[in-house]
Order: sequence, then structure tokens, then C-alpha cells
Amino acid sequence: MPAAFAEIIDDIEDLISSQDITPKERYASRKNVSIRSKRRETKESVEKVVLESVVPGTQTIYVKTWGCAHNSSDSEYMAGLLAAHGYQLTEDKWQAQLWLLNSCTVKNPAEDHFKNEIELGESRGIHVVVAGCVPQGAPRAEYLRGHSVVGVQQIDRIVEVVEETLKGHTVRLFGAKKTIEGRKAGGASLLLPKVRKNPLIEIIPINTGCLNQCTYCKTKHARGELGSYPPEEIVERAIQSFKEGVVEIWLTSEDTGTYGRDIGTSLPELLWKLVDVIPAGCRLRLGMTNPPYILEHLQQVASIMHHPRVYKFLHVPVQSGSDQVLADMKREYTRADFEKVVDFLREKVPGMTIATDIICGFPTETEKDFEDTMALCKKYRFPSLFINQFFPRPGTPAANMQRVPAQEVKKRTKALSEFFRSYHPYCSRLGETYEVLVTDVSHDTKYFVAHNEFYEQILVPKNKVLMGKMVTVKIIETSKFSMIGEPVDKPKMAGLVEPLRRGEVSGLKVEGTKIPVPIFVLCVAVLLRVLWIFL
Repeated sequence: MPAAFAEIIDDIEDLISSQDITPKERYASRKNVSIRSKRRETKESVEKVVLESVVPGTQTIYVKTWGCAHNSSDSEYMAGLLAAHGYQLTEDKWQAQLWLLNSCTVKNPAEDHFKNEIELGESRGIHVVVAGCVPQGAPRAEYLRGHSVVGVQQIDRIVEVVEETLKGHTVRLFGAKKTIEGRKAGGASLLLPKVRKNPLIEIIPINTGCLNQCTYCKTKHARGELGSYPPEEIVERAIQSFKEGVVEIWLTSEDTGTYGRDIGTSLPELLWKLVDVIPAGCRLRLGMTNPPYILEHLQQVASIMHHPRVYKFLHVPVQSGSDQVLADMKREYTRADFEKVVDFLREKVPGMTIATDIICGFPTETEKDFEDTMALCKKYRFPSLFINQFFPRPGTPAANMQRVPAQEVKKRTKALSEFFRSYHPYCSRLGETYEVLVTDVSHDTKYFVAHNEFYEQILVPKNKVLMGKMVTVKIIETSKFSMIGEPVDKPKMAGLVEPLRRGEVSGLKVEGTKIPVPIFVLCVAVLLRVLWIFL
């Protein structure tokens, strides 16, 4: 108990003092005691406002996203399409007439939060449109009944779905995009309008789906088989982004290492094309890749990591240090394969940051298997280690396996977490200098967030002139997850131009004018509405 309260109450029984009247005394003057049943309060859902005619720009939309960078990119595109058609976007959910909820199916808690948000919207009479991997992977879920759904490859039709939902209709759009040749495409066009959550960072999905059949993973049910975007479309999106003041590009997918296998190209070929169009001072971050698909590209990846405009960073999830568990997970690689990736890249790219993931308590994991995982983590002392308890996802093979007792899972998770917290990768960095790119604000809002060439987080003073710039800093303090840097020179412009304003739609200007497309569309809609009324 906190000291402030301990001075007043030493024990819970002290809440009743010797001077208080007793229950017997309280009711002594009453001859009869009547029993009254407590009426149960029932919350009635507020009736939704149904609009027979929807004029773009007269409704406000709230967008919430769970999950990975790919989901974030999808939300940015949907927000851009809605804004381009005149809808107002808000970060205050209670100001919105419709909520667009973009879900993640990787873990139970994320889906639980998603479900709770749907129920909250229902109870307040708010229209709800659901998107993302949950409805795509389990469209018949009971709590999704009666709600409009936009599939992961149908995000370019979000405006239709929103308009019909506001009219009281339920719309469900699924299905995969196909190329002219009939193969699965990467998804909706990368050249659609978008509203970036961070105007300085462009998230580009380079492919969707994957080639694995992991026994614990639900994402495959939603994203499906591999579908890659043409390299020309990806490069064009990058060029457009830099023209709008973006200084950092994130390449994302369920597995970037598989890129191009379905269209006759490869990840290294794409990366070499991209580095040719990255302006001075801007940087590229490569997203997650599984060990099997990076092994054959190790030499080229190492060469690309030496490029001054590419972060020396790679996220390679190992999930377990036991070959038996990896086999049960159907991960299609061994511990030795993973170690080869880490050893090669650390040798060829000194200082490179490699992040990884661990699942604790997979159903077939024994105590010996967990010890192998601990040994792997102790060997490499990863600066970024994402530790997750096993969650049985409905419809996956692992969900039908006999589970490790919950207490044992918690014990293993705690042991690995304690080891991870025991070492400090940055403690020897005091006094060192780095050139960093400033792109964001820290969670506590006290600092700006920057990254050095190894994508290590360095906090810098919250000075407006630093945002979006390159600056040289001297490390004056370190912690487990970051360093604090003091600028030692003047910031340098990182991008080609000033970035778009927060909430501004990417890539939309009417040729030959300075009228933003959303305003133009709204004016035309209002004019047509007036004509319709009078005619």
C-alpha cells in the first residue's frame, strides 16, 4: 500500500472505527424491515441515424487500427480515399457518425479489443464498418453479424461501403484482386490517395500473403497466398512520397523476403531500384522477413545494408530455439539456418541491428526446448526481442494441440523477459556521436524520436527545427531501449520539400489549379444537390 495511504489506514478494518454505530444500532428504531428487490439496469442501444441520401463532406469518420505496419498502410489508404471524397476525419471517436475499425488477428487480446470497440459503437448508435484480418479470416463470427465489412484486398472500395452503411445497409466485400494474367495481385493500387499518420513516413506494402503454413498463424487465413506488387509501382509510389516531403520509407508485408517469387523478381532487385530514387538524407527501413527466404539473398542484402540511405536493421523472427518446436510450428528452417543469417549479417555489416520474436509455451514445447530458446537468446543478446505467450487462434492446427499449463507458460515468459531486461545494449555508447534522422515524438511527448544508421532509437530535444531533419548528436544518457542525444551541429534538410500537413491527402491536386480535390468534389456534390431540389 502506498505510504500516503498507510498513514491514514493501517488495515482495512480501520475503515470502521469504534465510534461508528453498529448495524444492530442502525436498525434498532425500525419495527419492520421491508425487502426491496434491486432493479437490474439494462443498457439499451441508441438507435443509429440512417441517412437516405449521403452528401460527401457532411459526415465525420473515426479510423482505428490494430496490428502491423501493413494494417497501418491499409488504414492510411482508406482514410485518404474517404478524405478525397469529402469526408471529415477525426481522432475523437465521439465526434464521428461512423467508425472504421481495422483489425489484427495475430493475438487474442487484439481481437478482444476490436470486439469490444464494435460493441461500444453499437451501444452508442454509431455506424461501424469493420476491416482487416479478423473479418477476412473469420467472416461468420457472431459479433460481426449485421456489420459492413471491407476485405483486405478491397480497401479501394471503402467509400462505397461507408456510403451504403450510413444509409442503413450492410455491405460485405471480400475477394482477391487478380492481374490480367489471372494471378493474385498485391492488392489495391499503391497509387491511391492516402492520409499518412506521420507525414514524414511512407509505409509501402510490397506484397501480401506468404508462402508458409505455420500451425499457429491465423494471418494466412486472411492474407492468403503470396501476391507481389510490380517493382515499377512500388518505385513510383516512393518517388511520389519523396515529392511530398517524406524522409523515411518502410517496406512492409507479411514476409518481405518472399517478395517477387510469384512475378519473376526478388527482394534485392527491388531494393537496388529503390535506393536509386532515395534523396540524400532520406532512409529506407526493410520490414520483417522469415529466415528461409533471406538465406539465398544474404550476400546481396549485406551489400544493400551498406548503402548510406538504408538502415542497417532487419527483423528476423525465430520464434523458438528448438528444432523440434520449429518443425511442429512448420517454420521450414532450423536453428542453424537462423544462426547462419545472424552470424553472416553481423560479420558483413558491423553494428547491424537484428530484432527477433519468441513464442513462449507453444503446445509441444518442453522444458528442454525452452532451455534451447533461452540459450539462443543468451548467445546473441538481441537489442530488440519481442516476447509473446502462445495464443491458440481458432481454425489453426495448433489450437487443437494439448496446451502447456498456463502457469508454466507464464513462468517461461517471465524467465525470458527477466533475462532480456538484465542487459543494456547501449551502456557503452556515452560520448559517441551519430548522425540521426528525426521523424516522430516520444510516447511521453517529452522528446523527439530519431534513429541512427542502425535504426537505434535516440531521443533528442523537442525543438521544432529538428523535426524531419538530419542532425549530428552526442550521446549523453542511455537506457535499456534508447539513448538521449545532444545536437552538436545545425540540422540539415533531409527531404526534397516540406512535408504535407498532418491530415492532408497525399497526391491529390487538381491539375492547373490549387483547389484540393476534396473541396472540389464537395462543391460539385452540393451544386448537384441544390439543382436536384429545385428541379
